[in-house]
Amino acid sequence: MSQVTQLLQAAANGDANAAAQLVPLVYEELRRLAAYKMSHEASGHTLQPTALVHEAWLRLFKPEERARFQNRTHFFASAAEAMRRILVESARRKKRIKHGGLLARVDLDAVDLPLPLPPDELLALDEALDRLAGVDRRASEMVKLCFFMGLTQKQAAKEMGVSWSTAERVWSYARAWLFREVKHVIQGEP
Repeated sequence: MSQVTQLLQAAANGDANAAAQLVPLVYEELRRLAAYKMSHEASGHTLQPTALVHEAWLRLFKPEERARFQNRTHFFASAAEAMRRILVESARRKKRIKHGGLLARVDLDAVDLPLPLPPDELLALDEALDRLAGVDRRASEMVKLCFFMGLTQKQAAKEMGVSWSTAERVWSYARAWLFREVKHVIQGEP
């Protein structure tokens, strides 16, 4: 009997530590399963494989009920089914009108400032970028990599040694900060 099957049976018998011991043994395989499931989804999906794994885990090991799995195969089949249901629920939510079901999703990278900029806007951006570097050097670096070098956020994240979600937050902050600053300079406001 495999260690996974033993831990699954222990969890079914009420051993609280069994589920915690199970995580490191199955996490990578669950992550691969989630990545595979996500590869068949439409691009622009807001759910990431890691979040899918975590949501499926919560469904499989609900605190109010004991999870009963016959063996390792049964566990992974149940995990795959939980992931499928999560993706279907997500798709249904997105199709609802109140969640923008009839609207087309627009990638924010597609609405960046067009290049080349008029000279006054480019100078205003350069001044604002210098000020941003004084406030947040990492945000300034992100703008240089994405805006001026043309890297994607994922490429910039790798280049900067940060996670993609961190890069996404830094990029959003930097764009909003620069937009406000450039707008003030162009309109002649202090």
